[in-house]
Amino acid sequence: MRRMCRPGEARQTSLRHLNKLLFILLALTAISCTERQTYKIGVSQCSEDIWREKQNDELRMCTYLYDNATLEFASADDDDQVQIQQINRFIDEGVDLLIVSPNQVNTVSSAIDRAYDKHIPVILFDRKSDSKKYTAFMGADNLEMGSMIGKYITALKSDGVILEIKGLKGSSPAQERHDGFVKGITDESRLVTCDGDWTQQSGYRLMDSVLQKRKDIVCVFGQNDRMAVGAYEAAKKHGLEKNMMFVGIDALPTKDGGIELVRNKILSASYIYPTRGDLLLQLAMNILEGKPYERENLLKSALVTHENAEVMLMQAEEMNQQNERLTTLNDKVNVYLSQYHHQQVYLVLMTIIALLMIGWLWYRIHVMRRRHRLEREAFALVVGSQSSVVPSAPAPVETEAPADESEEGKTTKNVADVADSITYVSEEQKEIIDADGDYDANFLDHLRQLVQEQMTSSDFGVESLAGEMGLSRVQLYRKVKALTGRTPVDIIRLSRLNRAKALLAKGSRNVSEVAYDVGFSSPSYFTKCFKDEFGMLPGEVK
Repeated sequence: MRRMCRPGEARQTSLRHLNKLLFILLALTAISCTERQTYKIGVSQCSEDIWREKQNDELRMCTYLYDNATLEFASADDDDQVQIQQINRFIDEGVDLLIVSPNQVNTVSSAIDRAYDKHIPVILFDRKSDSKKYTAFMGADNLEMGSMIGKYITALKSDGVILEIKGLKGSSPAQERHDGFVKGITDESRLVTCDGDWTQQSGYRLMDSVLQKRKDIVCVFGQNDRMAVGAYEAAKKHGLEKNMMFVGIDALPTKDGGIELVRNKILSASYIYPTRGDLLLQLAMNILEGKPYERENLLKSALVTHENAEVMLMQAEEMNQQNERLTTLNDKVNVYLSQYHHQQVYLVLMTIIALLMIGWLWYRIHVMRRRHRLEREAFALVVGSQSSVVPSAPAPVETEAPADESEEGKTTKNVADVADSITYVSEEQKEIIDADGDYDANFLDHLRQLVQEQMTSSDFGVESLAGEMGLSRVQLYRKVKALTGRTPVDIIRLSRLNRAKALLAKGSRNVSEVAYDVGFSSPSYFTKCFKDEFGMLPGEVK
């Protein structure tokens, strides 16, 4: 015999299907709403100045191209311990890559080593560390810069004392620029050096101090433009600025930057130290995305003099305007993309809601259909519906009555046979009914027995049935309605009609006799009910 799915199992199966559907929808939502992997990059700058501000702005702008990269900036303000703390914080936050401009060569090496040992790629920019634990380096050739400036100054000022104001002692650019400058001037005896800290104030202070002791300075080389400008201001204080030339490094194309200072003849020359945040972020993304990259990356630079400063400024101004346009355009695009993203999320959510509603409706319809089927089967079990129950039962075997058996005995025997045949329940139907917690097989069986046994009495009705069942009329109504979808009155009436139909099919009794035998008090009422239920008159039953 084929095993039918139990109601409890069917509900669980349906719920599992709904859960799978929900999981798939959520997964699709996550896929549609999630971009490719986003990388967090920590940027540790050794100080804050216009050069590094420009570089940071370039890095931010390049995130327009790399929308899967987020940047977090920190500045140490020339403090080694602060930079160590910032690098360690980046490491603890779990950044995917570090960009570090070390304040000094050896002071922050331990923090850089810690990051590298934790498999966090490290890019050194502009400044170097004495640690070999770094992924890549990017910067200009400070030795070449120093050498080219030394040669430039020597060509214009072949005699006289040259003052070099160095950057922060212990930083790699300060040492490399000095070494290159010494080679460029060839005559180191002309050179007077002092240590600054990359700030304009230090240039002013040191120059003022030197001029109080000597007036033979013909040229000042500030290792960056800010220190050179500070020295110029100090010389102007002493009225000596026209007798000297001032040279720096950085040549920023910004307002009051090195190129403008050269054009305005405050500086005689400067050397471009490119910020190139675009190349820096490209290198970082190549590392993160597993693309090829070079470990050592030197940036191209050039000397800026009064002859080419104007052209360079024009180019820089055009680039700045383009950058402003790009920034404005990017802001508009971001607004559009944000709106589009919200619309996408809204559409996906509405689709999910719609699908869930469809799934819920499908489930409810499935449950209602199944419950309706079970109600019909339960109803058929109680009333003995031949269409639902009798076909699964073995055909009753008729035996010839003994000769001395009375006609009334025959009738009683036939009625009993019919009752037996129409109350047979298949194992599958019992399994269906017993399996569901909403169905009480014992209650239904008791109800069926009482109805089948007592329906032949015309006095048998809902009141007597409720009393036999030990329930009130209202309780009986609710219970029977919940289990079968029909009322107790329906069950009694249809049980009588089903038995009457079986008796009429045997052809041994007329309509009136059958009506009284199954509990109807009026043959005319019996005929009306029979016609309403079966669509035919009792006499038409074959």
